[in-house]
Amino acid sequence: MTTSEQAREQDPEPDPEHDPEQERLRRWRLVLGGEPWGAARGGRLTGRDASIDRVLTALYRGAPDQADGARTPGRSAGLGGSAPQVARWLGDIRRYFPTSVVQLMQQDAISRLGLTRLLLEPEMLAAVEPDVHLVGTLLSLRHALPETTRETARLVVARVVAELERRLADRTRATLGGALDRGARVDRPRHRDIDWDRTIRVNLRHYLPEQRTVIPERLVGHARAQRATKKEVILCVDQSGSMAASVVHSAVFGAVLASMRTLDTRLVVFDTSVVDLTEQLSDPVDVLFATQLGGGTDINRALAYCESKITRPADTVVVLISDLHEGGIRERMLRRVAAMKAAGVQFLALLALSDEGTPAHDHAHAAALAALGVPAFACTPDAFPDVMAAALERRPLPDAHPL
Repeated sequence: MTTSEQAREQDPEPDPEHDPEQERLRRWRLVLGGEPWGAARGGRLTGRDASIDRVLTALYRGAPDQADGARTPGRSAGLGGSAPQVARWLGDIRRYFPTSVVQLMQQDAISRLGLTRLLLEPEMLAAVEPDVHLVGTLLSLRHALPETTRETARLVVARVVAELERRLADRTRATLGGALDRGARVDRPRHRDIDWDRTIRVNLRHYLPEQRTVIPERLVGHARAQRATKKEVILCVDQSGSMAASVVHSAVFGAVLASMRTLDTRLVVFDTSVVDLTEQLSDPVDVLFATQLGGGTDINRALAYCESKITRPADTVVVLISDLHEGGIRERMLRRVAAMKAAGVQFLALLALSDEGTPAHDHAHAAALAALGVPAFACTPDAFPDVMAAALERRPLPDAHPL
C-alpha cells in the first residue's frame, strides 16, 4: 500500500455520490467553522476537514464582512506577523485547494491581513503561488524591495509572464497573421504574385467537367508585404494602481505583437507622465519593472504623445487600455480621439485587459467615446487576439459589448 493510500485510509474523505446528505452537512460545517457554530450544527470537524478549517480560520478570522460590517462567527485564529507561520499556511493551502483557489486566498491574505510587507522576504516569495495579481503587488512594491529579494521577485514575475506567453502567444500570432494575410491579398496580382491555391478555391464554381479545368474569373494574389501590409499598432496603457492586471497582460501582448514582422508595435504607459517602453518590448519582464503602478491619470497627455508618433493613420490601430478616470482635460481628450478617428485611425478603448469581469470605470467618458464611434468595453486576454484581428481588418469587433 502506498503512502497516499495509507493516508486516505486513515483520513477518508466523504464521497458525495454515495452520501450527498453527509457531503452537504460537511460543507456547511466548513462554511460555519468547526468551533463552536459548526459543532452545534452537525458535530465537530475531524481529520482532513479539521485541518482545512484551521487554514480557513487563519485567514477569515472574524474579518469584517465587506457588505454590512458583520463578523464571521467561529473564526478567531490568525496568521499574525510570523513569517514562518505564514510560510506554513501557504504550504497548507496548496495542499488542500486547487491553484485557482490558492491564488484567491493569497490575494485575500494580502488585502485583509496586511501581509504585503512579508513579500519583501525572499523565503515568502518562494512559497507563494505566482499569479497576475501577485505580480501587480510586487511591481507596486519594487522600490521597497531589499536587494536580497529583488532577484526572487524578478523570477516570480518571469514565471507568470512565461505562463501567459505559453497560453496566449501562438494563438495571437496565428489569429493576427491570418488577418494580416487576408488584408494583404489583391484581386489583380502580377503573374508571379498569384496565390494559386486560393485562386482555385474561389473559382471552383466555374469548373468545366468536360474540359476538366477551372476558369479563373477572379485572381487572388499576395501584395508586396513590405510596402502594402505593414500595420502600426500603438498600445496606450494606463498604469494607475487599479490597472495592474491589464498592465501585465499588455506587456505580454506587446512583446508578442512586436515579434511579428508585419506589425510595427509601440507600447506607451502613462499616469500623469508618459513613458515609451517600445525599446524594451523584447523582454516583457523588463517592461513590467519599468512601469510605475499607482499615481494619477492624464489620458489626454498620453494620447497627444501617441498621436505624434502616427505616420500612416489609415494603417494604424490605437488601443487605449484604461478605466477612463481622466485627471487631465476631458474636452481635449475627446477632441484628440475625434481627430485621430477623422484622420483614419482605428481606435479601440479597452476598460480592462484581464479576466476580472466588468471593471469599475468612468461611465460618462465611456459614453462620450461611444458617441465618437469608439466603443468602450472590457476584454479578456483570450478574446484580445480576435479583437485585434477585427481592428486590423476594420470589421465589426467580435462579441464587443460596450458598457
